[in-house]
Amino acid sequence: MHGEVVSTERLTPQLVRVVLGGAGLEGFEAPQSADAYLNCFFLPDEAPYSAPFDVDEVRSLPREQRPFPRRITVRSWDPDRRELTLDIAVHGEVGYAGRWALHAKPGDRLQFRGPADGYSPDPDADSYLFVGDESALPAIAVCAARVPAGKPVTVVAEVEDVTGEIPLDSPGALSVHWIHRSGRDDLDDLLADSVAALPRPHGRVSAFVHGEAAATRAVRRVLLQNEIVHPDDLSCSPYWRRGLDDEGWRAIKGQWVREVNAETFVPMEPVAASRP
Repeated sequence: MHGEVVSTERLTPQLVRVVLGGAGLEGFEAPQSADAYLNCFFLPDEAPYSAPFDVDEVRSLPREQRPFPRRITVRSWDPDRRELTLDIAVHGEVGYAGRWALHAKPGDRLQFRGPADGYSPDPDADSYLFVGDESALPAIAVCAARVPAGKPVTVVAEVEDVTGEIPLDSPGALSVHWIHRSGRDDLDDLLADSVAALPRPHGRVSAFVHGEAAATRAVRRVLLQNEIVHPDDLSCSPYWRRGLDDEGWRAIKGQWVREVNAETFVPMEPVAASRP
């Protein structure tokens, strides 16, 4: 399946919205989950083909000519206009997905498989916690819009500075905490420290923590060690790793995830009240 670029919009310096349409979306089915994603194929400069192409056939090409698969969150699907919206994180000319989004123009084509379903806010939870950086903002925005009306929703989002902030809407009682990393040197713990400083969420918490690998790992430790979120109610996944390009991260991601999932925690002892 493939879509043709209808329009692009620079939402922030780190986020580009791409709207796809066209006959190549015939048969596209609306995703059911909030964190639904596409497996998109981004073509290297040396590719002697264009979308749409036969995925099996291109596997016989030299590695430098094969497409690079990347998971991209479905921001929205308009069934009446038959248009698919993707918000893609960009880091200048680094990364195949971001570079494509930066230079995409009407008529360009993007081939993909999916959508595949991921996390959705549990409607039976008492409150919700969504944490991440720009790479997770599209999914966080959809999650915030999918919670039951009136329930507490807390978003902790890391961006470069105020220019990275975007409007977020929710039928829930939404509280958004924007964390600016510009000028900070504690990036691995920036989100975790911010989450730890929050008032304890109400009741059973459904949580979504995605983004940079070390940052999500640190947030996971805070949530599980302090028993803020039960493991069964936590969706935690690293999208990228600071200091590594896409291919470098893909090479070690499996081992990283296994190590994180193997971590166990002793619950923190409550602090005893001091006596007068």
